[in-house]
Amino acid sequence: MEEKQTFKTFIVEDVKYKTYLTKKFINRKSFSIKNPKQITAFIPGGIKNIYVKKGKKVKAGERLLTLEAMKMYNKILSPIDGTIKNIHVKVGENVAKDQLLLEFR
Repeated sequence: MEEKQTFKTFIVEDVKYKTYLTKKFINRKSFSIKNPKQITAFIPGGIKNIYVKKGKKVKAGERLLTLEAMKMYNKILSPIDGTIKNIHVKVGENVAKDQLLLEFR
């Protein structure tokens, strides 16, 4: 049995729009702002090198680790000045997309 759809109202630049929402839109993953103190894998791959240790102070742009993905070595650089709180991976470990790699304090 089909559900009866109802109009949804959106206001964009002071103009009111009425529309139906698709199932794809309703079931989408909602946007969330990434925490700058958490470094995650942007692509699946393997950890080749880790250049920092827990408790080390790093500056923005400093090399944190190397992620090998699709036969390329990707340097993961620090986006902020900070201190390493925790490292969640080891050299040789394979990681999934969006997996937490390390954290800052």
